[in-house]
Amino acid sequence: MIVTPGWYLALAAVIFVIGASGMLLRRNALVMFMSVELMLNAANLSFVAAGRALGVLDGQAAVFFVMVVAAAEVVVGLAIIVAVFRRRATASVDELSGLKG
Repeated sequence: MIVTPGWYLALAAVIFVIGASGMLLRRNALVMFMSVELMLNAANLSFVAAGRALGVLDGQAAVFFVMVVAAAEVVVGLAIIVAVFRRRATASVDELSGLKG
């Protein structure tokens, strides 16, 4: 059995749906961050699969930039979550609605 780029795109779609459902259904901020990371990894898999199918390295270059942005997002997001958790002792986003101002 030969694994074609369509298989990789189908896997990326499944991973993206899992991440999107985790983002919509869960109320814990850490789980929401992990769901965003799943969605970004699904996009990365799509970039690599498309680049390999087309025979170009543009997909790998896009993945590099997505990973840099994801790393920066995790650093800032986790710092905010830790600061809020220390102050309120909860990571639930429903409890954080008071931060609107």
